[in-house]
Amino acid sequence: MEGNLKKKYGLFVAMAMVVGIVIGSGVFFKAETVLVATGGNLPLGILAWVIGGCIMLSCAATFAVMATRYEKVNGLVDYAEVTCGSKYAYLLGWFMTCMYYPSLTGVLAWVSARYVGVLFGISNVAGGEVMVIAGFFLIASYAMNALSPKLAGKFQVSTTVIKLIPLLLMGIVGLIVGLSNGMTMENFTTVVDETVSTGSGLMRAVVATAFAYEGWIIATTINSELRNAKRNLPLALLMGTAVIAIVYIVYYIGLAGAVTNAEMMAGGAAGAQTAFTAIFGSFFGSLLMVFVVISCLGTLNGLMMGCTRGLYSLAARNVGPKPEMFKQIDKETNMPTNSSVIGLLLAGFWMFYFFGSQLVVWFGEFGFDNSELPIVVLYLMYIPIFVQMMRKEKGLSVVKRFILPVLSIVSCCFMVYASIVAHKWDNLYFLIVFAVVLFIGILFMNRKPKVLNEEENKNV
Repeated sequence: MEGNLKKKYGLFVAMAMVVGIVIGSGVFFKAETVLVATGGNLPLGILAWVIGGCIMLSCAATFAVMATRYEKVNGLVDYAEVTCGSKYAYLLGWFMTCMYYPSLTGVLAWVSARYVGVLFGISNVAGGEVMVIAGFFLIASYAMNALSPKLAGKFQVSTTVIKLIPLLLMGIVGLIVGLSNGMTMENFTTVVDETVSTGSGLMRAVVATAFAYEGWIIATTINSELRNAKRNLPLALLMGTAVIAIVYIVYYIGLAGAVTNAEMMAGGAAGAQTAFTAIFGSFFGSLLMVFVVISCLGTLNGLMMGCTRGLYSLAARNVGPKPEMFKQIDKETNMPTNSSVIGLLLAGFWMFYFFGSQLVVWFGEFGFDNSELPIVVLYLMYIPIFVQMMRKEKGLSVVKRFILPVLSIVSCCFMVYASIVAHKWDNLYFLIVFAVVLFIGILFMNRKPKVLNEEENKNV
């Protein structure tokens, strides 16, 4: 049946979604990547985390202003529609539906399985065992969201609380232990690989943090399902992103008190477990790794919440393939079932691509990193929205209309520049795929878009 999504989430779920989507896999997955990118230069790595956090906060602050003014079906697509027009909004929504959501969701399924492998001593992160577990996690997350969205919301809240435990423990206890035994100061003053360029190393590290910080914008996909969204969504964005930045930096410094930079860089997938074991012992180190796995699953769940609603957000505007089919809402679960199925298939495809490009060499030079480049392109697509916001929103104060958007545009441009330095020709390969995906999307853009008015908005 066609229908409307009910308002079933409050501020705490929205904030948990922001924190829960972002915090989890990325900070564990990319901590060693940042160290390797900077050659084991700890202060440079901390600077990368600070810059990444500032980029996230500046963009979140600007979108928080928009969230106080617009409340429809899919926050980001709404903002693009009112600022840049329905066609740009459609192309942005199409990109997020086909590439952004499913790419990150597929990668997160593998990351979750990766840490299960670390927990049980499976060293081959590209082996059959890990990939089977990844496939199971992907399907299980889809099933929970498609069949019981309220359970998915409760799972999001509970995993958010759980995932903060290992991060805060490592951050606080690791810092205390490291300061007492001198490990922290040693890591601050020792550079493992002095041949790494400070400039390019910082750019690579900042792009790596982009994956760890990304996901907060997906919270806007439950805009129409959020009670008092014009108040709660901005609060969730600002409070959630601030908590994330602080926790990440504290955790990263705490790691420096557990093991040397060289050990962390060489540890690969097991680097986090080595650090936890060094501080808390074998038993509690393994127990905290269980929490790490749970936190990764919480992130996967949050991403799947956005992934399952992708085509629905387009179909609600009468655009995209077969909108009559994908705007249907199941009367029992109040979920867009058909949209959810396509979201799962796309996530499975991009998980397969990540396996073939990053874990084994199947695609050669065309094997770009789809855990980072979709994020960079999304930052690029934010820029027209911020520019048009400054042009159109004449009722806002100077700070909200000009200063915040300008800071956001500078942040987005910096991220794009960092990606050019870090990924070089891979950016071009990704843009080719991006162009093909947009061309396919244009083929479904012939029908007249439906602009949701205020009266319809109240019924969403």
